[in-house]
Amino acid sequence: MEGDAGNALVKALDDAEARGVRVRAVYNDEHRKPVPVPPPPQLPSLLQRLAAAVPSTAIPGVPDLMHHKYVVRDGDTVWTGSANWTDDAWSRMENVIVTIPSTDLAAAYTRDFEQLWQKQHVLGTGTFDDTPAQLTFGGEPLSVRVLFSPGRGRAMGQLVATHIGNARQRIRICSPVLTSGPILGTLVEVLDDKRCDVLATTDGPQMTEALNQWEADGRAEWKGPLYEKVRASGVLAEKQSVPFQAPPPHNYMHAKVVVCDDVVLTGSYNCSHSGEYNAENLLEIRSRGFADLCATFCEQVHQRYAATARPSGTTAAPPPSR
Repeated sequence: MEGDAGNALVKALDDAEARGVRVRAVYNDEHRKPVPVPPPPQLPSLLQRLAAAVPSTAIPGVPDLMHHKYVVRDGDTVWTGSANWTDDAWSRMENVIVTIPSTDLAAAYTRDFEQLWQKQHVLGTGTFDDTPAQLTFGGEPLSVRVLFSPGRGRAMGQLVATHIGNARQRIRICSPVLTSGPILGTLVEVLDDKRCDVLATTDGPQMTEALNQWEADGRAEWKGPLYEKVRASGVLAEKQSVPFQAPPPHNYMHAKVVVCDDVVLTGSYNCSHSGEYNAENLLEIRSRGFADLCATFCEQVHQRYAATARPSGTTAAPPPSR
């Protein structure tokens, strides 16, 4: 939590508790082990204020991040998506946020929160299966369920890959990185077979960092040629954002959404291998109207960055006609 966004959030939580609402919060902490009441000198000022405003606890993010971004309100509504609660997220980055009124879905998110709250670490959370909730969108049926990692982390990557493999009309992807082996491999197969219309957008510096890590590591270097095939296909746009290592402000392409025909997969989960081990959430939403809405967003983001410069040694082909 940073800047005006953090100030507004802490105030909203404080005001809610003053109204008699029971409020609890967890947040990622990469540097400390959790303690019941974090000592103020070790916390940035906003986290001091959060700890003072409502019951809250740090979830240590080493080696696996508490990467969720969700709110459960009154047991009947879920707010979730890709946006961190920072000023940069609201003003400089592409993000996707969904609000879903559903007691069934809220119960699943509450169950995941309770696991994090009680365990105070990532390992062993998200260890259950959610059943689809039946809603409507634009007057038409909508089905939605959620998966949580790390408990269902492997299933999340496989689910995205399965929908990509089954798509016959369109695939639209916005994800900061594409580093999941099943997702990358299936996407390349679809592109090779020219199975359907595909557009994808990633964050250029973050993917360059991943490619460099794969090459240095050796164990994952086989993924590099797969990503280069996606690049060479002409369906990929890469936002040349401010690199993570550079000082803020940052402006990553941070949206996390995959559209496969009439199915939308969105939440906090990057299409990444590490996301299978973090605490993440992934919604599977079946709705033609909602898929159309998300596909339009992905196409707008892709058009915005399709002509941006690629890293040296690569070429950018024009996107396919639709």
